[in-house]
Amino acid sequence: MDAEPRRAIVTGADSGIGRATAVALAAEGVDVAITWHSDAAGAEETAEEVRSHGSRAIVARLDTSEIPACGDVVDELVAELGGLDVFVNNAGMGLSTPFLEVGIDEWRRVVDVDLTGAFVCLQRAARHLVAAGNGGRLIAVTSVHAHQPMVGSSAYDAAKHGLAGLMKNIALELGGHGITAVSVAPGEIATGMTGNEDTDPREVDRPGIPLGRPGDAREVAALIAFLASPGGAYISGTSIAIDGGMLQMGPQAGAAITQHGWRTV
Repeated sequence: MDAEPRRAIVTGADSGIGRATAVALAAEGVDVAITWHSDAAGAEETAEEVRSHGSRAIVARLDTSEIPACGDVVDELVAELGGLDVFVNNAGMGLSTPFLEVGIDEWRRVVDVDLTGAFVCLQRAARHLVAAGNGGRLIAVTSVHAHQPMVGSSAYDAAKHGLAGLMKNIALELGGHGITAVSVAPGEIATGMTGNEDTDPREVDRPGIPLGRPGDAREVAALIAFLASPGGAYISGTSIAIDGGMLQMGPQAGAAITQHGWRTV
């Protein structure tokens, strides 16, 4: 895809990284389909911001645990957009439960939402891109925990590792169609998921992050918008951490921790 993208789907775009991504793409002249799971009002707010940039906005509910019906939503949105250039898989959920206490229903829910549902939606989007023959972008928002685990997040970590691996496979199989597949792996970002929504991340002290603060959702969105642009055409099959240097702190953090509190959630 050498031309500027014109149509995108961003899942989980009712707030946080998804909203910021939809707006960043709209600012580049892209029409955006916005999906939401439980916050219809938030999705409409995102749509208003998209339209304020002169781009078209479409809103639809998507539950990636509804398998394979979630893929039908993607098909419907592509039809309404009149085609597809960029698909951003941002919808997801977390879990903070010790491994020994994770129930099978909890496990299935997280894996369905974060991995299996993502697979279905990415596959549907990819089929449209291949059929159109114009290349395209598949971008998955994973997590730094697709690289390094976190206590209490066994299901989440497993799903995000799986999603990152899936994106690498997609890059191999669809590169011949001019389709790129990239994972974006955020660290702590000031969103509702991390308990920092409506907070200026520059005012939050995080000694354990080299840059000393959480990230801003707009910083992640700027990276995704670049990957969606012609400038990102040769980036594929990789995972890009956007974490303020957090992943580099392994040995440093290990040396600095003096108590065993980290072992429990």
